[in-house]
Amino acid sequence: MYRRSPRDRFFYRKLAVPTFLVILAATLLLHGREEASVYASQAADTGSEPSEADLSALGQKIFFDVSLSASGRMSCATCHDPAHAYGPPNGLAVQLGGPGMDRQGARSVPSLRYDLNRTPIWNKEFISNPAERTLEGNEPPAGGFGWDGRFNTLLDQASFPLLTPTEMANASPDEVVARLKRATYADDFRKAFGARIFENVSQAYAGMRLALERFELDDPSFHPYSSKYDDYLDGKVKLSAKEQRGLALFDDPSRGNCATCHLDRKGVDGSHPLFTDYQFEALGVPRNPKILANGSAAYFDMGLCGPLRTDQGGDRTYCGLFKTPTLRNVAIRKVFFHNGRFHTLREAMRFYVRRDTDPQLWYPVSASGSVEKFDDLPEHLRGNADVIDEPLTRKEGAAPAWSDAEIDDVIAFLETLTDRDAEPAQTRH
Repeated sequence: MYRRSPRDRFFYRKLAVPTFLVILAATLLLHGREEASVYASQAADTGSEPSEADLSALGQKIFFDVSLSASGRMSCATCHDPAHAYGPPNGLAVQLGGPGMDRQGARSVPSLRYDLNRTPIWNKEFISNPAERTLEGNEPPAGGFGWDGRFNTLLDQASFPLLTPTEMANASPDEVVARLKRATYADDFRKAFGARIFENVSQAYAGMRLALERFELDDPSFHPYSSKYDDYLDGKVKLSAKEQRGLALFDDPSRGNCATCHLDRKGVDGSHPLFTDYQFEALGVPRNPKILANGSAAYFDMGLCGPLRTDQGGDRTYCGLFKTPTLRNVAIRKVFFHNGRFHTLREAMRFYVRRDTDPQLWYPVSASGSVEKFDDLPEHLRGNADVIDEPLTRKEGAAPAWSDAEIDDVIAFLETLTDRDAEPAQTRH
């Protein structure tokens, strides 16, 4: 188990458009020579540097292209809908995909908005070495993309939905490139990467991922900073009394203690907060029977130590840890936590403050009346669930950290994190 510290560990900032040499150097350093060779091939073929604007425009077409999936019905935007802050468009615990669009994914879909704000130059890879991560006490691992942080770059992350049988379900990069070659924008792809780009599958596949990355990093829709709270931080508006009460509860280390993990203050460079510290936490979220895999008593999704991530299973203290998501636009979401167990913000917050005071509300109760807490972990690993950070320290029968009226206040504050272009929440209950 790891204790959080409230320090601002990471520094994020917007970058000016880099030159071709900076792009190439960063690509060589962080993505490898295969992706960098795409730039070199394009320059040799056309005699010109790749345009970031053209790459971003190309990435946008790829992001919304359903023809790149085996079903012909799924694109990146199917699960990461821009109308829902690049999160899921519905309340399904896990989304459906595959060749027939009838296969469940493994986890709920996180928003891509703001999570992608870290450019490759500043993105921190997943840190698991205790000597690297221990800054103040025994801190948890941090970094990477995805619920379990197994993707160190956006290029790595982009491959997963393209090749996963429960998502876009391509059998191989060759199949993806074959679909890409038939796309309506194939000529645009050739213009960006050279007329002969499709003759080399590995370069074409790398080029596609580079274009996706450029769109996700450069398009302002992924990081608009247009919420009321952003205006408040800039001194343009005031929060209502209800919102101010909610912010105070959010910040109070002896009550909600939310800001310890969901950083809510400006960075040292004046940048606006992303409401996550990118660390990992075991909250002991109840098992979700709507996930078909959970029908097997032997199956457990244990985050950092499997089953999707396979390189950290040697440290059993990692089991049950999932990355802290951003809370920006959380009020418009319809599914919460890694397993989609809760479907309203109010329900998720009630679990957070009453997990330990009223465990019978969330976990199975035996015939004898005992509560099986943290039932989505094997019994011998349930000690990994956080019971040392407020408000997760309380005992059964004690008063919860927040009353229902105080939850209303916190929800009012969290609604100030909704960007202006995001759909209004359908349900606030």
